[in-house]
Amino acid sequence: STMLTSIADGLLCCLLGKAANAVGPLDSLESSNGYSFMEVKPGRVLRVRHSAPARPAEEAPTEAPARGTVHCKRKITVYRSGQLVIENLGDAVRSEILHCHSGAAEPNGTVELELSEPGGPTGAPGPREAAGKRRKRKPKKVVNIDCKKQITSCKGTHSDVVLFFIHGVGGSLDIWKEQLDFFTKLGYEVVAPDLAGHGCSSAPQIAAAYTFYALAEDMRAVFKRFAKKRNILIGHSYGVSFCTFLAHEYPELVHKVIMINGGGPTALEPSLCSIFNMPTCVLRCLSPCLAWSFLKAGFARQGAKEKQLLKEGNAFNVSSFVLRAMMSGQYWPEGDEVYHAELAVPVLLVHGMHDKFVPVEEDQRMAEILLIAFLKVIDEGSHMVMMECPETVNTLLHEFVLWEPETPAADGQG
Repeated sequence: STMLTSIADGLLCCLLGKAANAVGPLDSLESSNGYSFMEVKPGRVLRVRHSAPARPAEEAPTEAPARGTVHCKRKITVYRSGQLVIENLGDAVRSEILHCHSGAAEPNGTVELELSEPGGPTGAPGPREAAGKRRKRKPKKVVNIDCKKQITSCKGTHSDVVLFFIHGVGGSLDIWKEQLDFFTKLGYEVVAPDLAGHGCSSAPQIAAAYTFYALAEDMRAVFKRFAKKRNILIGHSYGVSFCTFLAHEYPELVHKVIMINGGGPTALEPSLCSIFNMPTCVLRCLSPCLAWSFLKAGFARQGAKEKQLLKEGNAFNVSSFVLRAMMSGQYWPEGDEVYHAELAVPVLLVHGMHDKFVPVEEDQRMAEILLIAFLKVIDEGSHMVMMECPETVNTLLHEFVLWEPETPAADGQG
């Protein structure tokens, strides 16, 4: 039957590391090695790696209610001139453990930025404008954020914590191998899906299957299937946008977010002058070159170890049709600066200094716009920093997962 064939294809894919076209009606079928196949829509099947430690029935002890509570209060004003003014009125948040540059989380601090031009390059930082030059005009939009957020340490022994890992274009869940193994050994429940058309997930042959919205709904289905009370989202590159989307959609469930070489914070737009706009038949011939150019741009060094990592992580081991559809489907006008400024969740930004895809200025701008943000630059890493420097990245991620603010709520008002 089709179902048996799909399962066989999927298991063969896991054994051989080849992309399979899994189709057919499948419920979540979990195998002994932690891989399952989840049908998010009829005929649309995603491979998911899910590891949940066996725990005793009793719940982990809960923290004291006042501990780690932060008053998130900010006013976001957008002027017709294209200026964005962010006023932070809540608690200051610091992290002694991370020794990171704190973003815009200063009490009574004001951040002023120019919004990126709608037709301009995605993520290009706009020029700053002095406060004195702003005319007294009515704002185009005013957003007020006023909430209390309890940010706690998430240990591997806590039964209500789940870590979600989302890869980017051309990758697979295998790029997270070192992180998944590390956190699983520490007793964490981890979930990592293959995006549609990637790894062992099904690869529909219509471009509409790879729009941002189609992929975001897939990630929503995975999140709803495995989410618990405290969920931590870890994204890489394009995968960061899906983490941002989920954090915006589920503010009560998303506890912390980690963005690795995500860039932004401007809305996603398709790359107009991209190699991926070439005809599919030409792209197919260029596939070996694409893998090589990805190795050159994605890794700080191009030695035997990096070539092996590229092969093991199935990076760019996807069809030319899927690559083209993914690149041209990156359209998400809602995900602009204001959308990111509205997030009250703590965010760790990790950037590989040698990244040739995402300039460090984009992550610096993201740190300025987000309410509670910590930026960590890894000097010896590039775009695939979690594969190149797994020990450094794992330590950094774990410190952030365990981090909780030292400042309790300063005022008693809601």
